[in-house]
This record gives sequence, structure tokens and C-alpha cells, in this order.
Amino acid sequence: MKLHEYQSKTIFSKYGIPIPKGRVAATPQEAREIAKELGGKVVIKAQVLVGGRGKAGGVKVANDPAEAEELAMQILGMSIKGLPVRKVLVDEASNIDQEIYFSITNDRAAKKPVMIASAAGGVDIEEVAAKTPEKIVKMHIDPIIGLKEYTARDVALAMGLPKQYMKDFTKIALGLWEVFKATDATLAEINPLVITKEKKMIALDGKMLLDDSALFRQVELEATRDTDEDAPAEIEARKYGLSFIKLDGNIGCMVNGAGLAMTSMDVIKLFGGEPANFLDIGGGADSKKVAAAMRIILTDPNVKAVLFNIFGGITRCDEVAKGILVAMDEVKPKVPMVVRLVGTNAEEGRKLLENANMITAETLADAAKKAVAAAKG
Repeated sequence: MKLHEYQSKTIFSKYGIPIPKGRVAATPQEAREIAKELGGKVVIKAQVLVGGRGKAGGVKVANDPAEAEELAMQILGMSIKGLPVRKVLVDEASNIDQEIYFSITNDRAAKKPVMIASAAGGVDIEEVAAKTPEKIVKMHIDPIIGLKEYTARDVALAMGLPKQYMKDFTKIALGLWEVFKATDATLAEINPLVITKEKKMIALDGKMLLDDSALFRQVELEATRDTDEDAPAEIEARKYGLSFIKLDGNIGCMVNGAGLAMTSMDVIKLFGGEPANFLDIGGGADSKKVAAAMRIILTDPNVKAVLFNIFGGITRCDEVAKGILVAMDEVKPKVPMVVRLVGTNAEEGRKLLENANMITAETLADAAKKAVAAAKG
């Protein structure tokens, strides 16, 4: 789950990370009032969950409240990379002397969180990484010990940060670590972290990604989810607790278990097909949940066949079969269905499907071959 800049920076400030004064506005009039309160020059920033806002014209500087209103009107009417701009952040402008990139994310290979920092660039960090990777500092954080002051200082020294900013950087680093832990984040990024001409360090921009699997612990944050960039089918899947990702193929997949789902997709591709989605119904799925999964798969007009690969351990195959029949009765699909049921109550499940004009298979390879052939036919 992604958070908007204004949401990220609000969380940053709660953990002692300095941010510019400012508030979010949904109308040009609100932007004018905020600019009036702040006084002087302000920055109007589009709040959309994509990068490249500045290059798309979604970040502009206003010299007074009237100009802030005018620019907010322009930006609020924009669409950036297909996403509508519904809010703008009005921040006081900063006199930037230097831009720094700083983030904490997960290093899956090391199985540890890692700090990534560079004094060579803020918003253009990708270019720095491509051309001068030696200017990017990486330092792991022991998940048991946590981030200590000396580790944060080591990062600052490795960046070549002047000693006068060591204390401020350490405070910001420790604050970002607390943010990372408290929100179950997979990324907490300040880009850019700036040093102003007044010799202050400020988190000028913020970005956060939260672990979807931990959202049950982040109820308040989950309630703020922006669904503009989500496919309608993914929004519907979340209502039923389904793990669903839409893809570009033409073979719909319904599988129980993430590992089995990935394997099913791989085998489909092995035999020349293309999966239309990743869908894990999870363990213990009842007929209602299976029916919901079927409806979601069949809303995709590109789907030419559906493959069910169910291993009945916790999930009972007869319950899955009931769900398939309920969904077929509701949706009345016009595409062929290939079913592989193995495990608990598999025989009962197959009996339920005998008269439903379903294509059955005993192995995953056989099921994938039949699904690919059905989709092509």
C-alpha cells in the first residue's frame, strides 16, 4: 500500500523528523488560504501515487496567495500518468543549498533492513545509481539490535556530510527507523532531504510503502488507502480477503496457496500460454469466497479459459466445487473451465462437477496443457 507525500510527511513529523510547514488542499480556494497563512513563497505539489510529478507539471512555485490559487486550479485539473489529481500539498518554499537521498527499506537477500543514502543527489538518485554507484552508501540494520546512533553517524561520515550536520542527520535517521518499524513499512524514503541556506535539515518530500500482509495491524492507515491506481478487480478482491493481481494474459487462474499459484503460472507459460492474473484464494476458502474469485476473474474480457488448481489440505475440494458451481450459475461464463482437484474430498468435488461441462485433469502439467489449448481454441 502506497501513501501520499502529505501522509508520509505527517507520520515523519510525529517521530521528530523536520518537515516544511504546510497543509493539503482539495480546492484552489483552500490553497489560497493556506498560502496566506504561510506567507511568502509556497510550493504547490500534486498528490498522486506516481513519480515524475515535477516533470509532468505537477509541482509549481507560487509567489503569493493569488498565484497559489491559480496554480492549484491548474494542477487540480490535471491527470498525471492516468491518475487524477484530487489534492495538492501547499508547503512553504525552502532555500535549498544541498539535496540528499535517504531511505530505509528491506534487503531480501541479506534478510535485514538497509539504509540507503547519497549526498550526490536527491530527486535524480536513479541517475546517480546508474552513473556513479560508488556515491551511494548502504548500511544494514540488525533487526534485533535496531538502529544505533553510531551506525547513523557512520552513514553520515560515509556520505561525506559536514560534521555540523551530524547530530541533525542522526536524529532524522533514528526517527525514520522508528517510522519504518511502527508502520510495518517496506520503504520509508526522504527524497530529497535538504540542507537549507539557513543551515537546517528538512525532509522536503516523503514516500512510504506499507506491507499489505501487515495491514491488519495498521487499521487507521489502511482506511486512508487511495484506490485511484488500483484495478477495480483488485479492489473487489480485497473485500473478500483474496490475493489478486491482474496480468495481461488470457488464462484466468484460481489457486489456493501463493507458491502453488506462482508454480501454476510458470507451468502455463511453459506450455505456451499467458496467465491473466495471480489469484490465491488461501486456505479454508468456502464456496462464497470461491464464487467471488470466479466473478472477479471473469470480469476480465481478455480471459479465454480458466484454470483451477486446488490442493485440498485445509481447503476442501468439495467446497471449492460448490463455489465454482455457484459462480457459474451467477456469472454464466462462456469460456472453457479446466479443473484440477487433488486432496481432501477431491472425489466428492469431482462428482459435483461431472455434469457441469468442466474439463478435468489429474496433474498440473495436463491441466495447463488443456487450459492453453482451450484458450487458443
